[in-house]
Amino acid sequence: MRTPLKRIRLGGFVLLVIFLAAVVGYRFIGGYTWTAAVWMVVITISTVGYAESSQLSPAVQALTVAVILLGISASVYTFGGLIQLILEGELENAMGKRRMTKDIHGLSGHTIICGYGRMGRNLADELRSQHTALVIIDHDTEAIVEATAIGLLCVHGDATEETTLEDAGLHRASTLVSTFPNDAESVFITLTARDMNQTVKIIARAERESTQKKLRQAGADTIVMPTVVGARQMGRMITRPSTAHLINLVDEGSNPDFDLEELKVVDGSPLVGMSVEKTEAHRRHKLLVVAIKTPDGNLKFNPDASESFVVGDVAMVIGNRDDISRFRSEFRV
Repeated sequence: MRTPLKRIRLGGFVLLVIFLAAVVGYRFIGGYTWTAAVWMVVITISTVGYAESSQLSPAVQALTVAVILLGISASVYTFGGLIQLILEGELENAMGKRRMTKDIHGLSGHTIICGYGRMGRNLADELRSQHTALVIIDHDTEAIVEATAIGLLCVHGDATEETTLEDAGLHRASTLVSTFPNDAESVFITLTARDMNQTVKIIARAERESTQKKLRQAGADTIVMPTVVGARQMGRMITRPSTAHLINLVDEGSNPDFDLEELKVVDGSPLVGMSVEKTEAHRRHKLLVVAIKTPDGNLKFNPDASESFVVGDVAMVIGNRDDISRFRSEFRV
């Protein structure tokens, strides 16, 4: 069963072939000039006629009959597909897909989420709340329709295929996340993505511990096991309920007076060469510098007051969101 778009493409191609063949036929069989041959084909297929003389040779008459039958049939087939396309709303869908493709091509440094299941939905909601640009990939039509309905950029296809990842802008993306519960699928996605982009950060979901090694070998930077994370959180709720409550506040971001933020020190920032003490983060901004992640990946918890910032450091601070925003603005981080 051909879709309306396929009908239009096929019908248009057939109509073009008939048109060109008919022009050649009138030129050499009927002895018409090229201009007159084109004129004859147009008035014949359009059934306008203009009282064209019937005093034609049998060969030209047979050609004209064939052009009428084939031309009108191809025209009806093509325009029938166009009408069906409009009635079914596929024209709007096609234009919507084109706009979405254009929007995706304009993204850079975005996050690609492979899988719009329960985990994918929650992750997309979290990233949207942080105003992070993202693209959804899923092979399930209903999931794509649901994601598109709330304004997410989507690619309908198999995330293990290179063409699908290219459509999602993998070469320009900063992060790719595989949320599929199928471990084999996560491994294939990771392997394909790493082969296409050596620098993209890959976060993969795993259900079995044995899959972790395979994902590491495939190129995953971070592996998340929902069952392990859930068990640890439950354990904290039992043994350290206050700590669990604190972590929940950070995770949920539901308390406007409390947030944990990462501030990356860039070249040109006043923080470069400045010590933790001189920033007066606590006295002036009411912020607590919890840790500093150095460019080589080393994490320094509760850094000394004399610890100086360098380009590439990531300062992790806790405090009021407005205070963090002012600190970020002052030090351009």
